[in-house]
Formats: sequence, C-alpha cells, structure tokens
Amino acid sequence: MADDASSTSSGKPGQDDRGGGFLSDLFAPVAGFGVSFSTMFRKVATEEYPEKPRPTAPRFHGRHQLNRHPDGLEKCVGCELCAWACPADAILVEGADNDDSPGGTGRFSPGERYGRVYQINYLRCIFCGLCIEACPTRALTMTNFYELADNDRGKLIFTKDQLLAPLQSGMLPPPFPMVEGLEERDYYQGKVTTSTDAQRAYVDSRDAAADEDAYAQGPGNPGAAVPGEHDVAHAADFTAAQTREGANP
Repeated sequence: MADDASSTSSGKPGQDDRGGGFLSDLFAPVAGFGVSFSTMFRKVATEEYPEKPRPTAPRFHGRHQLNRHPDGLEKCVGCELCAWACPADAILVEGADNDDSPGGTGRFSPGERYGRVYQINYLRCIFCGLCIEACPTRALTMTNFYELADNDRGKLIFTKDQLLAPLQSGMLPPPFPMVEGLEERDYYQGKVTTSTDAQRAYVDSRDAAADEDAYAQGPGNPGAAVPGEHDVAHAADFTAAQTREGANP
C-alpha cells in the first residue's frame, strides 16, 4: 500500500507534526545568545598599545631610512631610480655632483653624485617596497618604525635629514674625502670598515673653521633651522632593531 502524502510520522493521515519545528523556532534565539554567553568566560586578548606595543615582523614595511657607509659617507648616489619606481609618486630626489675641489661643497658619497634633496611624502606612500628594490646601492631600506601619525600634514613630508641613518661608532658627518687609495667600488666590496685618521683630522679642521666663521659673525645663528620638527617626540628615536640596515629587503 502506498504511503499517503499527507501522513506524518505519527501514522495518522491528515495531521501535521509541528512539534519539532516549534521547538527549533523557540530555541533558535537562545542558541545565538549561547555563543555570546560562552565567550563571556574567555580571557580577552587585549593589545595594550601604546603602553605595550607588539613587535613587528622581521620584514615589516615601516618608514624608510637612507643608509651610510661604515665611515659615514652616504650610500645614496642621487640616481632617482627609487622615485621612478614609486607607483604613488611619493619620492622626490634631486642629485648633485660631489665637489672635492678647494672651496667646493665637499664629498657626501663615494660616487660622482649624491642625493642633495631627498623627500618622501607619507601622505602618498603605500609602503609597497618597490623603491628599495630599485635602489642599486642598498642606500634605501625600510625600518620597523610605524608610528608616523601627526596632526600636521606638512610634517608627514620627511626630508633627508630625517631619513638619514644616525651616525654609529666610527662614522663621521659628511662632507669629507674618501678613504685614501680606495675607489667607489671598494666601498661596496666591504673594504671600508671605519673612518681613518686622515678623515677624522679633515672633519676636525672643517668643524674648527666653521666655528671660527660662526664666531666672526657675532652671537646667534640666524641661519639655523629645525626642519621637520615633529609633535611625536619619539618619531626620530629609533632602537637598534628599527635602524638595522637591510632588515627588510
């Protein structure tokens, strides 16, 4: 005998078994609240930032850094390849010639040219890392520093003095001559490990002459400036991990 289409599990034809559907509709909201109720007793993993900032990944793309050679000369040669590679047009580079002649501007890098002007607009930068891939001298790398917020849009355009790596032990502030007897390629082959006595003597005499000129001009320094002064006091205070060269290729 064929089953009646109107029959239910109770075996009585013409009657609908609504008990299961009614109970499921009744407990459906309770099941939803049950998920919320169960999470009330779990430990909340709250990140206590900025009191306890989380460490970033080793290859994190943070703010940029212009690196130096072990004696303090700049690695940037002003080739502008980073600016051409930037898809957001956030980098501005203006190169200039190193001038070792008497009365010249001096030498800032081992190459023929150096980056006289270097700016990165962090209102445009998308931190893609294409600029550091394009750099032929490994002058530009990205640090682990990410606290770039500011309440002034103009201060988010970082200049060369803000992007240059701080002077480490054995480094001197440019301009000064290259290590005597070495060429540009010797710098990139790792033959320079620190500044020489001749370079230190040159910098000392240069600074002494600058002090005499400043004294001759009288008290004060009307030409002094503090470019890129930030409201965030620790924006230029890096740790060793944040400034290590080549950490983020």
